[in-house]
Amino acid sequence: MKTKVWTALLAVYIVWGSTYLAIRFGVETIPPFILAGTRFLIAGAILLIWRRAAGDKFPTPRQWLSTAVAGTLLLLGGNGVVSFAEQRVPSGIAALMVGSVPLWMILIEALRPGGVKPGWRAIIGLLAGFGGIFLLVGPAEFTKGGGGFDPLGMGALVVASFLWALGSIYSKSADMPKSSLVATGAEMLCGSAALFIFAGFAGDWNQLNITAVSMPSWLGLGYLIAFGSLIGFVAYGWLLQNAPVSLVATYAYVNPIVAVFLGNLIAQEALTSRTILAAVIIIGSVIFINSARPPKARPEPVEGSEKEAESVPVEVGD
Repeated sequence: MKTKVWTALLAVYIVWGSTYLAIRFGVETIPPFILAGTRFLIAGAILLIWRRAAGDKFPTPRQWLSTAVAGTLLLLGGNGVVSFAEQRVPSGIAALMVGSVPLWMILIEALRPGGVKPGWRAIIGLLAGFGGIFLLVGPAEFTKGGGGFDPLGMGALVVASFLWALGSIYSKSADMPKSSLVATGAEMLCGSAALFIFAGFAGDWNQLNITAVSMPSWLGLGYLIAFGSLIGFVAYGWLLQNAPVSLVATYAYVNPIVAVFLGNLIAQEALTSRTILAAVIIIGSVIFINSARPPKARPEPVEGSEKEAESVPVEVGD
């Protein structure tokens, strides 16, 4: 059993951490919202057909509404916007920004009516984590010419992380299907519809040229469907039933590291001291906050990522 647990855990570490690089190759010649929509349409249909054949029930009308709201926030607001940002920002930087989702979740939870207020440890972690984000997002002048990133791309990643956190908090209390994989498949289908509609407003359909799609982009899309959205979730779902929650939750810390390493190794993305310092601060703050939390039945969804507990389909980048 121990070997199976670590095999599944390594799959989640590597597969979900590598989805950011796959997105980077995908958006080279496939418009971002169409890339994400196609990925989730195919993966969602496969998941629902598989689970229906296994005897799981389809969502009720009310549950379809809940999965539509969650899918729009998570997959359009989260993953789709990350795909857009990766046209302008390195994949490793995108993964680090998405790694801040737990910080946004704590902040949203604290501000919403009836939400849980953060303790001193969470406040320290929040301040440190957002300091790391400022270091990463801040202008080059702040770091004495350390090289800034595209403002629009970085701003999009902040928005994506916030919307992913908002969708995650919504899905925790919404009426969702009992089967996490059915909920995931339904969210993927609803999210893909939202992505395709938004692609029209963003002009993606006018930019799409099937004959001009490169082989790296096709391979990136195929990898996102087969590995990021299917194999990664099968491994993750199995881990939730067979491994300690504290161990499963470590994927949230490892995925950004894997993404930064692969981006540097395969795509020759720059790895500066500024990036390394920001990564240490952001990931360290999340670990600091979570290390004081009592055990839960499910780990908090983080891309996440793309980027997930019961009803959350993917990490933002995954």
